[in-house]
Amino acid sequence: MFVRHKKRLIIFTRYPEPGTTKTRLIPLLGAEGAADLQRKMTEHTLVQVKRLSTSHELSVEIRYEGGNESLMKNWLGPDFDYRLQGSGDLGLRMQRSFEDAFRPGTETVVIIGTDIPDLSGVVIQKAFDVLKQKNVVLGPAKDGGYYLIGLQKDSLSQATPYLFTGINWGKDGVLNKTLEVVKSLGLNFSLLDELEDVDRPEDLSIWGRAHNPNKLEFLPKNISVIIPAINEADNIANTIESIGPGDKKEVIVVDGGSNDDTVWIAKSLGARVITSAPPRARQMNQGAAEATGDVLVFLHADTRLPEKFEDFILNSFKQPGTVAGAFELRIDSGIPALRLIERLANWRSRCLKTPYGDQAIFILSRVFHQVGGFPDIPIMEDFELIRRLRKQGEIATLPVPVSTSPRRWQNLGILKTTLINQLVIATYFMGVAPEVIAWWYRRSKGVSERR
Repeated sequence: MFVRHKKRLIIFTRYPEPGTTKTRLIPLLGAEGAADLQRKMTEHTLVQVKRLSTSHELSVEIRYEGGNESLMKNWLGPDFDYRLQGSGDLGLRMQRSFEDAFRPGTETVVIIGTDIPDLSGVVIQKAFDVLKQKNVVLGPAKDGGYYLIGLQKDSLSQATPYLFTGINWGKDGVLNKTLEVVKSLGLNFSLLDELEDVDRPEDLSIWGRAHNPNKLEFLPKNISVIIPAINEADNIANTIESIGPGDKKEVIVVDGGSNDDTVWIAKSLGARVITSAPPRARQMNQGAAEATGDVLVFLHADTRLPEKFEDFILNSFKQPGTVAGAFELRIDSGIPALRLIERLANWRSRCLKTPYGDQAIFILSRVFHQVGGFPDIPIMEDFELIRRLRKQGEIATLPVPVSTSPRRWQNLGILKTTLINQLVIATYFMGVAPEVIAWWYRRSKGVSERR
């Protein structure tokens, strides 16, 4: 039986089911990544609340959407009172929560959300202290809304429903509209300190700062795109053009000895061209040594980046612990069997944190150099680098695709190409020397083709 207290804290949250929570962040984090952030932020809030409730006479209720009571208890534990938020807009749900909370004799009630990383037990306690003297307390959010609202019981009938109707909860100005109502009703009020919420991709640094308070924050600002190439005259123009203009980007083409127009085309499109002997790992390391960007993007010469790729990359590093990542894979062909290849590649990348080079791997420059760059081996260099990077932090898979040429599947057929690729991976895991695997790989796919 839940113990009733004179003070009651109500936490509004949502069960972290992918696709239904933090939807504005799904384009950046993906459905699972956005749901994971929702889970972490709710748990972070509960840590602050538990510290407060153990030292003060305070009952805590969790009003949730999605899932069910059993799932919520399995997730957050049995120490709280759980209730569904119910139907209606945010205002109606808050009004109903206040009315239900005051019925047992509670004197003051405060409602908070879980998307304010800097909301501490001290701030919540201050809200209850304010309600000893004031009818209403509000915590202003930087986006124009509020992250906390509290009422005295004696103010409830006067405040409702006016405080919770006629407000567009998804727009700016929620706080100002609420204050207009409070003043028109003759209620006295107090405002807490302004805090920032996490709802959009540009807000992720707020969570990173709160989640790692002792860690110096570093947000990259510019990008170097490194393209290893040999005889890519048919593809290099489209690849470079997909990068687009911008003062935050530099393009470095590392030519491995082309005898076609690759170098001329790259220079004519404004790319910086340097030379390096193959294999591809050596070319990419040479490009990284010449690069000036905070982030290095390693792009195959037959792969095109999505529009505004730089925004997706830079925003991904606002997620705490992220050191590298890649895009989803899309193969530029209408062959149905290649859709299965795409799905398997994207599952491997997202679930196993193992993207491959044709997904445009990007890495913080300082981390790339810390791990020693790509190993100087003729094959599987991308796989080995990612394996090292997983020990350094999170590997993100962005929910937008690069578009890569289908030529490697068209030359020998989808089935044979897939079998060859799987044999390469298997023999690498068995400890066969990369030089041997690369020799067999070239023989299998044609001497002129490079992986």
